[in-house]
Amino acid sequence: MRIYGNREIKTLSGKDTRPTTSKVREALFNIWQDKIVSASWLDLCAGNGTMGAEALCRGASEVIGIEKSSFGCQIIRENWQKVAQENQEFKVLRGDILHRLKGLNGRKFDLIYFDPPYYCDFYNDVLNAIYDYQLLPSNIGEIAVEYNPKKSHLNDNHNLQLIQTKYYGNIALNFYQHPSP
Repeated sequence: MRIYGNREIKTLSGKDTRPTTSKVREALFNIWQDKIVSASWLDLCAGNGTMGAEALCRGASEVIGIEKSSFGCQIIRENWQKVAQENQEFKVLRGDILHRLKGLNGRKFDLIYFDPPYYCDFYNDVLNAIYDYQLLPSNIGEIAVEYNPKKSHLNDNHNLQLIQTKYYGNIALNFYQHPSP
């Protein structure tokens, strides 16, 4: 797989992960292009780390990824090590997403990308955890959630405000912020 700057990164074999398509990845980075440089990025269900690697290539100052697969975490570290500059920091956290989010309580991330397995049932639990643990700055932070409207269990049963939805074939991206005061 290739990312920004025609850089090649490793991917996981098999069907354990579903990488974000290049169309969706390009669209997201076009939408967030003015917000990436110097941003703190949180990559949830990071898979092989493609989105975090792209964020590093585009100038994010910090990228933290959460992934449950130990082999996935190893691939992510290798990929991020390849693309990170000396002034950029990255960290990969292995384990249960809700437990790991709790451990980040109070940290602030300008941009959060959340791309879980489409059939998962924890979309709203994760969005509520992001809100409850104050991981998103209230004035500028934004979350993008990738999902398949026909397969995913994503609804409005959470504390964040939907600001826009973009559709790319069978895939959608919802963008959320803190509710307006």
